[in-house]
Amino acid sequence: MSINYKKFVPRPGLVNKQGRLPDPSELVCVEVPKVFDQCLIKRCLVYAEGPDTLTTDEELRSDPIANIKRYISSRDFRVRLLSIDKIPLRGDPNFKKLVLNYVISFYADYIDDNGATQSEFYEINRTDIIGRFYCPDSIAQISSSSEDDIMCDESNIIKLEMVAEALNGEITEDEAGNLVLDITLGYFIVVKCQLIVQLLIPAYDYCPTPREACEEEPEEDPCERFERAPVPKFYPDQNLEPLFQECDGTEV
Repeated sequence: MSINYKKFVPRPGLVNKQGRLPDPSELVCVEVPKVFDQCLIKRCLVYAEGPDTLTTDEELRSDPIANIKRYISSRDFRVRLLSIDKIPLRGDPNFKKLVLNYVISFYADYIDDNGATQSEFYEINRTDIIGRFYCPDSIAQISSSSEDDIMCDESNIIKLEMVAEALNGEITEDEAGNLVLDITLGYFIVVKCQLIVQLLIPAYDYCPTPREACEEEPEEDPCERFERAPVPKFYPDQNLEPLFQECDGTEV
């Protein structure tokens, strides 16, 4: 079914397969950060003394905690890029060897002996090396009259995007016999090289004015919700295997 162009209102939304969009009304220039290259860093780290490796980190152990009883979970993961070294490769200076220094921080929640929830703060300093990364320098030199613009010496932008999770929290004793909390940390970091460029793109118009806030729905009566609910199972599913093998249609 095709779209009725007279009723079509350009707006943000999914483009489904039931029709096609009308022709754009104009071609416009927009200034955006364009991704020229990206790669993935995937790590699963556990506590171990000594220098950091690809699988261990000494900072995944807390300071001594006298009254810890049970680990709950970890939250508020953050990543911050501290410094970056870009070393041009021979033959093509647009490709760089990157040395990334960044810190991952988060809170670990636990229950103490009094039943109260407490938190321990972790900061994990990491260094990763990307051997070959396409990160060209900008040809144009950019200047702006706006005081709000953040001007930097680098023409390109190195950006880190992270998804992290504490896979485990173990209460153990250190060499002095103090209780400590060791965290097993798993994370994914996407490293991106971006340049501010002008792109020519098709457009329909300015974005429409958003609709007014929806009115608050009245609270539903719990008994009415209960009456509409299906009858629950009275017994769990059984874990049984077939008594006979399925026939494949061939006779023996």
